[in-house]
Amino acid sequence: MATNNDSATMLTLDNLKLSLRIDSTADDTLLKGYLAAAQSYVKSAIGAESDDAVGFYTSHEVINLFSTAVLALASTYYTYRASLSAIAALPVDLTVNSIVGQLRGIYAEQSEVTSDDQGN
Repeated sequence: MATNNDSATMLTLDNLKLSLRIDSTADDTLLKGYLAAAQSYVKSAIGAESDDAVGFYTSHEVINLFSTAVLALASTYYTYRASLSAIAALPVDLTVNSIVGQLRGIYAEQSEVTSDDQGN
């Protein structure tokens, strides 16, 4: 079972390197940037933590999906880094799209419940 600290633990350079099967430290700076960019992208695609969604990204229901989406997207950024130029770009992969869709639904549901609770 995930706890509130698991998100930070799962979204590490070591876990990203493990998923990519990278042993060297040559690309660590690049990978850290991709990890931060992926986390920002996924959060922007779902919704910012607001008063209605405090703790959303660290909640038990969300943490594994969020971490998987971030690691998958950061891996895609690294794998297709030559395509991240002004000439050509690859679309976000199906794994990330699928998880972001799930998380948007959970986010909307939790935001609605919070809004309903505040209205009573």
